[in-house]
Amino acid sequence: MWLLAWPILVGQLANVGMAVVDVAMAGHASRQDLAGVSLGVSIWNMLMITLMGVVMSVNPMVAHQVGAGDLRGVPQVVRQALWKALGVGLIALLLANTSALLFDHMLLEPYVRDLAKGFVLTTSLALPLFACYRVLYGYSTSINQTKPLMVIALLSLGLNVIVNSLLVFGKLGFPRLGGLGCAWATLATVSFNLLALLWWMHRAPAYRATWPLGHFEPPHWAQIKGLLKLGLPIGLTYFAESSAFSLIALLIAEFGSTQMAAHQIALNFTSLVFMVPLSLGLALLTRVGQSLGAGDATLARYQAWVGVAVGLVFATLSATLIALFATTIASAYTSDTAVIALTAQLLLLAAVFQLSDATQVITSCAIRGYKVTRSPMVIHLTAFWGFALPLGYTLGIAPHWLPFKPAQPMAAQGFWIALILGLTLAALGLVLLLRQVARSRLVMPPHSK
Repeated sequence: MWLLAWPILVGQLANVGMAVVDVAMAGHASRQDLAGVSLGVSIWNMLMITLMGVVMSVNPMVAHQVGAGDLRGVPQVVRQALWKALGVGLIALLLANTSALLFDHMLLEPYVRDLAKGFVLTTSLALPLFACYRVLYGYSTSINQTKPLMVIALLSLGLNVIVNSLLVFGKLGFPRLGGLGCAWATLATVSFNLLALLWWMHRAPAYRATWPLGHFEPPHWAQIKGLLKLGLPIGLTYFAESSAFSLIALLIAEFGSTQMAAHQIALNFTSLVFMVPLSLGLALLTRVGQSLGAGDATLARYQAWVGVAVGLVFATLSATLIALFATTIASAYTSDTAVIALTAQLLLLAAVFQLSDATQVITSCAIRGYKVTRSPMVIHLTAFWGFALPLGYTLGIAPHWLPFKPAQPMAAQGFWIALILGLTLAALGLVLLLRQVARSRLVMPPHSK
């Protein structure tokens, strides 16, 4: 599992590192630039992560075929997954452009509002490209080719740093765009990721037996419908969690730039840490799927629980380090003392939810290896939308019409306390679900689902 996971991890860290670069450079440009980028990123993250989940249906399908030794069906699955990705990517583009209108109805400084709208409109162009890239990413992972993803991600991180520095600060004669330069850097790096991965796959011998783009194939709606049936619950699951974090930026906008900036910095850093359990989960999905495809449900169950144990060990370490170095981490993003102080408080809360966050992402990936996607969706929607967001609204906003609320709004801190409880609820539900699914497959005939 680790041999499969570590290149994914490096690649994922590099991908999230691009968001770290965006936030850090915007933060050093000005507090208003950071606030505007934070609002724009909240929309981008929701749509990007939801897309990533919707197209993830290619992972278990290819992994099962690889485990069963049936490589002939892989190219067709990938081709149809690319058609699906193009369609949902264009829908996401339209949603992004529509959501940008929300900023006109929010109490924001004019510069922050214009920057947030410009960020969303620019990065929306990258959404169809990103969806297609993630299909190829899942295909590559599922045939055990993860090192190309790592190399390309590291190269794109370097490109992101260069484009950001040129456009945010106006170096070497380029226009000084401030936070909007981060949006153009995002578009450039997503385009590079897709083109570079296509080039690598076309030339590398490892992809030759399953190369999906050898000829043109029109959309097969029956197969696309099957991919959507498997992928939409994953997308909704990802949306439930990502939106819970991203909507906080919109809900706390009335409290000013400091609250928005601190929330975005804390979210940005915890997203970086989150890449470790996510990478373990993606590797685990492949391993469990291949074992089930080979008809070995006992091995699949063993692999699943080993993955959960490894994730808990890492989460314990990350929680300790975040708690010890919260102020140092915040200072790396900005020199604003008020933002640093609030960010450090939020990072202490983030340290608390490391164990439950790692558990919920790894167990959900293991469950997807069994091609079970609807039940995790229900658990995530209940935990985040049914519990965490209402509680966060109560604690963070403290509306006057609620009979039970804190004396003063807790702003970002209230939402993060609610997220701790929501993540814990999701983790407990998913552990029980994994236990049930793994046991049921042990007594199920190999051809059953």
